[in-house]
Amino acid sequence: MASGQDMKSANSTYGSFITLLKWSAPIIAVIALVVIVLISS
Repeated sequence: MASGQDMKSANSTYGSFITLLKWSAPIIAVIALVVIVLISS
């Protein structure tokens, strides 16, 4: 089993990953939308 310190580190890493995903997904969607609009015009 993982020690308590390993779980704290894993939870911290997972939290950072989820925060990054929450910010990057909408930004990537906006960039993709801009590219699609530029290509279609």
